[in-house]
Parts: sequence; C-alpha cells; structure tokens
Amino acid sequence: MINIEVKLINPLEHQVKALDLLEQLNPNLEPKQIENMLIEMVKLPNYTCFGLFQNNKLIGISSGWTTIRIYCGKQIELDNVIIDSTIQSKGYGKYFMNAIKEWSLRNDYKSIGLNTYVQNSRSHKFYFNEGFKILGFHFEKRLA
Repeated sequence: MINIEVKLINPLEHQVKALDLLEQLNPNLEPKQIENMLIEMVKLPNYTCFGLFQNNKLIGISSGWTTIRIYCGKQIELDNVIIDSTIQSKGYGKYFMNAIKEWSLRNDYKSIGLNTYVQNSRSHKFYFNEGFKILGFHFEKRLA
C-alpha cells in the first residue's frame, strides 16, 4: 500500500534528496550554490518548507514564504515547487498543492502565490488547472 503525506520539514534534515530535487528545478545553478542558499533560507523567520513523502521517502518539496500584502492579505508564497522528475504527471503535484492549500487555510492564510519560470509551460498548465491566475509580471534587477 502506498502511503502519501505532506509534512513541514527542515530541508537540511533531508539534504541529499532536497538538493537533488532543487537541482532538477534549477539545472543551471551550481549544486554548491543551491546548498548555500538553502542553508541561508532556513534561517529566515518567514520560511516554511513542505515535503511530500511517499512511503517515508521525500519525493517533492516546496518552500513557502509568509508575507502580508495589501492586495491579498496574509499569503503563503510558494517557491521551488518540484516533484521528482521520475514520477511527474501521476497526480502527486495535485495532491501536494491540495495539502498545502488545506494547511494554509488552517493557518489563516488568505491566498497562495507563486512564481514559475517563463519557459516552464508544463507548470503553467498545471497551475491554471489548480485555479491559479496570472496577476502581473515579476520583475527582477540583479544587484550582484
């Protein structure tokens, strides 16, 4: 029997698999750079990490950032959402997003936000199917 569950995790306690998943999503970054950023992220007070487990094996991860914004109130902004590439398109993402939604509602969040890479059209279709809408453009200016 397959046991699937979502837990709040410290990704450093699942570092090998967490880094593998993050590298799948960010193949253009050096693994050491991803590891260093993850170490810094978990120190921040508004950071939450969701882990998707199948039979106690980490198969998906998502960072979550608590923000309060004028246009939407208390929001969990998802970041680095990834299901292991070897098992995508099998319903795990839908299960994961629903569990995060339920957690968010229990914790008085008013919305879920996220960014997804422009070139990741598969994710766009997925998020549209999950009821997400595009509200604007995300702009960025690199400082270093």
